[in-house]
Amino acid sequence: MEKEETTKIEVKKFPDEIIFHIDNYNDIFSDFDPRPYNKKALSDDFLFEAKKASLEKQEPIKLIFLVPVSERKIQDEVIIKRRLKEHFKKHSSLLEKEKKFKIKQGLFLFFLGIIIMALATFILSLKEKTFLFNFLIILLEPAGWFSFWEGLYILVFRIKEESANLKFYQKMSKSEIIFDSY
Repeated sequence: MEKEETTKIEVKKFPDEIIFHIDNYNDIFSDFDPRPYNKKALSDDFLFEAKKASLEKQEPIKLIFLVPVSERKIQDEVIIKRRLKEHFKKHSSLLEKEKKFKIKQGLFLFFLGIIIMALATFILSLKEKTFLFNFLIILLEPAGWFSFWEGLYILVFRIKEESANLKFYQKMSKSEIIFDSY
């Protein structure tokens, strides 16, 4: 019998790539912002397409801009790379803070609702059935339920909705930005 030779193939993990074919650097930025590249707002179209393209990408991501040879300016590319990194890091940081705030807000409302419902239950357990006690029950029960469910809504749904945005900015803030010619 012949001995089969097995060969190990070394597979290098290459980062996922997002490639944009642009006519010039202005395609990355808002048409309505006349400021220089280091301060200019990013285009909503660019951000939308980048989010869409990054959904199935794993870190690290290479963000590649293909620019016509005649349009390339290395000095501008350095500024644009810095501007993109600043934008992604800033929004990542802001969304992270907002997420923490929403978690605190959701927990606060959740526990406030429990406390209000406990107070309503305590009032119901009292033997006195005066107008004031009935009014407090009518006031506290919906307030307790509202606070309880609104807190859960924030914790379960709102945070989940905004996590995709946060994940995008975190991915992009760690991405490598490359300009190349076509």
